[in-house]
Amino acid sequence: MLARLFPDRFVPILFATILLASLLPVRGDAVPVAQGISTAAIVLLFFLNGVRLPRDEVLHGIRNWKLQGGALAFCFGVMTLIGLGAQAALQPWLPATLALGFLYLGILPSTVQSATAATSMAGGNVAASVVAAALLNLTGVIASPLLFAALAGSAGAISGEAALRITLILLLPFILGQFAQRWLRPWVLEHRSLATLMDRTAIAIAVYVAFSAAVVAGIWDQLDGREVAVVLVAVAVLLALSFGGAWAFGRLLGLAHGDRIVLLFSGAQKSIAVGAPLAATLFPPAIAGMVLVPILVYHMAQLILSAWIAPVLKRSTQV
Repeated sequence: MLARLFPDRFVPILFATILLASLLPVRGDAVPVAQGISTAAIVLLFFLNGVRLPRDEVLHGIRNWKLQGGALAFCFGVMTLIGLGAQAALQPWLPATLALGFLYLGILPSTVQSATAATSMAGGNVAASVVAAALLNLTGVIASPLLFAALAGSAGAISGEAALRITLILLLPFILGQFAQRWLRPWVLEHRSLATLMDRTAIAIAVYVAFSAAVVAGIWDQLDGREVAVVLVAVAVLLALSFGGAWAFGRLLGLAHGDRIVLLFSGAQKSIAVGAPLAATLFPPAIAGMVLVPILVYHMAQLILSAWIAPVLKRSTQV
C-alpha cells in the first residue's frame, strides 16, 4: 500500500526529514557544524551532477531543436510566469516569504533522474529525456538565480557574498565535475545506486539544515491551518497548470507522442536537488526554510503524480 501511495522512495525520505527537523532542529553551537556539513554535501552534489550530465549527448541532442527549445521555454518561461502569478495571487493569503517561495519554485530547473524515469515508465523518448534533463540543469545553474534576481525585486537581490557563494559552492564544483567526466563518469554510471544514495543524502541534509533554522525561527508558529491549506491548494493548482500546460504545449508544437511525454515530465517537474542548495546559498537559514516550503510540497506531489500517470501514458502509447 505504501508503495502505491509513494511510488518514489524519496517522498517518504523528505517527509521524514521535515518531521525530524520539526522535532529535533539543529540549535546553538551545533548550527555552524551542521551548516558546514550541509555545504560540503552541496559541493559533492553539484560535483556529481557535473560528472553525470552528458555534455556530448546534450550537444548531439540539441539538433531536436523543437523538443529541446520547447522544454527550455516551458521550464524557464511558462513555469516562471506561473510561479510569478502564484506569488502575486497568494500575497494576501500567505506571509510574504512563503508567497515568494512560489516564484522560487517557478524558476528552478527540472529533475534529472525522476523525469527520465517517468519518461521511461510512460514509454516516451528516453534518450531525448536524458538530453532535456541535462540541458535544463546545465542552463539552470546560471539561469535560475538570474531569473530570481530579476523578478523578485529587493527580496531577490543577490549580494556580492551570495554571488561568490553560488560560484564557489554550486558553479565551480559543477564545472570541475564536467572536466572530470572523462575519468569519473564511467565509475558513476557503473555505481548508479551509490551515486543516487549520495545525491539524496546531500539533498536531505540541505533540507534538514534549512528547515531546522526555519523551525527555530518559529515557522510553525507563523503558519496556521488555514495557511497550510492554502499552500496545499495552491500546489494542486500549480500541478494542474504545469502538467496540463506542458502536455498542451507539446501538442501545440506538433511533437510526436514520445517527445510530448519528454516535454511533459521535463517541463513540469521541478528539482529540489537544485532548489535546496540554491536556497541555502541565496537566503539566510531562517528565511531559506520558509522559501523552500512550496518546492518541498510540489516536489513530493510531482513524484507521486508522475508515477500515477506514467502507466496511463504507457497504455496510450501502445494503443
